[in-house]
Amino acid sequence: MPFGGIYRLVDFVLSNLANGHYLQIVVLTQYKNHSLDRHISRTWRLSAMLGNYVTPVPAQQRLGPHWFSGSADALFQNLNLIYDEMPDHVIVFGADHIYRMDPRQMVQQHIESGAEVTVAAIRQPLSLADQFGVIETDPAGRKITAFREKPKDAVGLPDAPDQVYASMGNYVFKTQSMIDALREDALDPTSKHDLGGNIIPMMVKSGSAEVYDFADNMVPGSTERDRGYWRDVGTLDAYYEAHMDLISAHPVFNLYNSRWPIYTGHDPLPPAKFVHNDGDRVGRAIDSLVSAGAIVSGGLAERSILSPGVVLHSHSQVEDSVLMGNVKVGRGAIVRKAIIDKNVIIPDGARIGFDLEYDRSRFAVTSGGIVVIGKNEIVER
Repeated sequence: MPFGGIYRLVDFVLSNLANGHYLQIVVLTQYKNHSLDRHISRTWRLSAMLGNYVTPVPAQQRLGPHWFSGSADALFQNLNLIYDEMPDHVIVFGADHIYRMDPRQMVQQHIESGAEVTVAAIRQPLSLADQFGVIETDPAGRKITAFREKPKDAVGLPDAPDQVYASMGNYVFKTQSMIDALREDALDPTSKHDLGGNIIPMMVKSGSAEVYDFADNMVPGSTERDRGYWRDVGTLDAYYEAHMDLISAHPVFNLYNSRWPIYTGHDPLPPAKFVHNDGDRVGRAIDSLVSAGAIVSGGLAERSILSPGVVLHSHSQVEDSVLMGNVKVGRGAIVRKAIIDKNVIIPDGARIGFDLEYDRSRFAVTSGGIVVIGKNEIVER
């Protein structure tokens, strides 16, 4: 999934691991994985001579004619990869969040504590507990006593009664403990074979799980404004809001931290270009991210993200929107509060985001009022 103009969502977790010098990485994939596999194979090529790799591994049905039935089953079906390396500890991170994190600090706490598993958590308001997997701890605030999915009666933290620990979907396991738990879970016909729903509660019951407070993580080059930033972009509205976090003068999430860079691959495109300065026909962008290969030809972009190859023609306006690769906005067209996928052509004079009822008859519109136009979709004027 593209994000922030030039990145892919997977780049954020891979960059965190690479910056932390964890360089033997497997990416487990299942459905419609061609684009992801291609991105990883083209972009994330590490030195094989030094034993480093980032390898996409699709579902292979190694244990029978069935696909992954959950995140725990995905690990269980690929235990051969663990046996090949047999590390002391295994890091299992989700790949659908936007954040910076130094994983070394979490691993250090995990090793020093002697826990079988350590779960990363971010503090959230108690009032939002029913939106997350919530971690409850002992009075000391480290040992996990319960792992509950979207509880209505969550209890606040010992040091902050108005907050809860929400699971980030990031785990560090002792290798043998993880293997044993996966094997036990695989034999349970009632299990959903999910890490958060089954494996972690199982290990919590044995008294061997601890929490890692994301607020303690200090990323080199971070500022007080962007320290602790974490966004789940599992919905279109969340995806849109995470983009809007990038474009202020002092962004909530800072892409310009050179001490902890977000790595990605780039096509050989020319620099962005802004042309025309004739009366109201002025090519410009304000509070926006403009990627390589984009051309703003007498149009205006405000508070928007223009991905590679985007073209804004004369007198067009794009406001509060996310435009993915090779979107063309015709002369005099206006786009407001929209996510527009690759290769869409907005015809001259079109209006997107003005009449949501009309837009719903043509496109998807989120509960937050964001118009979403799919890849290669044909837009009528």
